Amino acid sequence: MSRTVFLGTSDFAATVLRGLASSPQRPLLAVTPPPRRRGRGRRQSAVPAALAAAELGIEVLETADVNEPGPIEEIGAARPDVVCVCAFGQLIREPLLSEHLMLNLHPSLLPRWRGAAPIERAIMAGDEVTGNCVIRLVEELDAGPVGLREEMEIAEAENYGHLAARLAESGARLLTRALDLAQGGGIEFTEQPAEGITYAEKVDSSERLIDPSRPAAELARQVRALTPHIGAHLEAPAGGESLGVRRARAESGDLGAGVIETADDALLLGCAEGVLRIEEVQAPGSRPMEVAAYLRGRRPPDRARIP
Repeated sequence: MSRTVFLGTSDFAATVLRGLASSPQRPLLAVTPPPRRRGRGRRQSAVPAALAAAELGIEVLETADVNEPGPIEEIGAARPDVVCVCAFGQLIREPLLSEHLMLNLHPSLLPRWRGAAPIERAIMAGDEVTGNCVIRLVEELDAGPVGLREEMEIAEAENYGHLAARLAESGARLLTRALDLAQGGGIEFTEQPAEGITYAEKVDSSERLIDPSRPAAELARQVRALTPHIGAHLEAPAGGESLGVRRARAESGDLGAGVIETADDALLLGCAEGVLRIEEVQAPGSRPMEVAAYLRGRRPPDRARIP
């Protein structure tokens, strides 16, 4: 068993941490950001990886900057053979990079989709395949050499929630295997190719708005990529109600960009190319619901705003 320290933040990282904790490579210490304000009440709550570590009985170190002397000293005190990094959200610099072997689990097929939102960007781009890579951490963002790589097909209608869960579970197994190999000195690293580099920028708030001047196929991917954690929405013109869109698919047809019609169990949104068939929505202050339920007692807008 390797002496391991785990650095992570998100739900994805929490799933990976649980997988490691159930293996012989159980981490001795989990390093996470401090509590954050969440929800409508803006109450402070621990990040998902910190909550998972506490539930698992793993010691937690919360820090806003892992590169400060205090966290560096506490990580060193654990005497780790390997430091694992997964969806941590803080840039790691020297001297940490040189003091420890640092393995980073990244949910993309590097060098495609380096950066903060690889799962969302893969879905938005219409990629048919994604996966996980275990890389040796270097100073340049997600540019380290690859030790292990595993591909995964993206299902046709799969949204972020489903794909992220599958990637996190398989990623935990891949990272465990990497730790096993590293313990025996048998992990080999290959430099990433210089060709095919793309960057997965963080999803901006402006990207949540469904724009009917775009093709329906692109909007369907947008909805999938942002469900359920961020959420896509359409707006009625002139400051009308915003309506969250949780499930939708592209169809052939021509309604005119921005026109909304009601079907038996769906809303049909005219787009620049084709029609977006909206099947599940979320009205303000309500939970997600099938469109048939939404239409009972509600009148949908007849047009959507085009930015």
